[in-house]
Amino acid sequence: MAFSKIQIRNELPSDYREVEELNRKAFWNLYGPGCDEHYLVHIMRKHEDFIPELDLVIECNNAIIANIMYTKSKIMDNNGNIKSILTFGPLSVLPEYQRNGYGKMLMEYSFKKAIELGYDTIAIFGNPENYISSGFKSSKHYNICVGDNIFPTALLIKELCAGAIPKGNWTFCQSNVYEVDNQAVEEFDKIFEPLVKEYKQVQELFYIYSHSRVF
Repeated sequence: MAFSKIQIRNELPSDYREVEELNRKAFWNLYGPGCDEHYLVHIMRKHEDFIPELDLVIECNNAIIANIMYTKSKIMDNNGNIKSILTFGPLSVLPEYQRNGYGKMLMEYSFKKAIELGYDTIAIFGNPENYISSGFKSSKHYNICVGDNIFPTALLIKELCAGAIPKGNWTFCQSNVYEVDNQAVEEFDKIFEPLVKEYKQVQELFYIYSHSRVF
């Protein structure tokens, strides 16, 4: 699919519902039966860690086909030193536009914007197969754990500038906006067109990545 008639721009209030629909379609039954990403983007916009300048969409033929949203996060070392970093997610692409490079295009654009804002490091939880081609590496390479010396397979790090992460033993702390209330998700989902929740084999891959670690 050719990259024609597209525009990368900031999300507008008038886009909110369309972006929520986009996330619901992109993630439904992907990681588990149903999804919560559409609710997450809904509450993220008003959270103190949200970064509006990095709230981006791809518009194609007057329709939004992809979006990415960022929050502030941090890593802390054993001496109490804190380094401010970024986390993105959700990153979503409409199913009919997936596997055509739009997600990577949006990431690369957002990386440049993040550097302009003074950030030099990004940490995410994601499928390594989707992100290593964009320069993400295992958190183990940077000694960034989630506590108790645990290095999740899905915790991935990208330095936007070489040598951005000082040597040390770091712990990653993401925004609490990602701690969604499942009951609130269910209530929010009622305002959308009903979709069937199903178990799919691909969900097992997510389970393996999200429950495994690097030693």
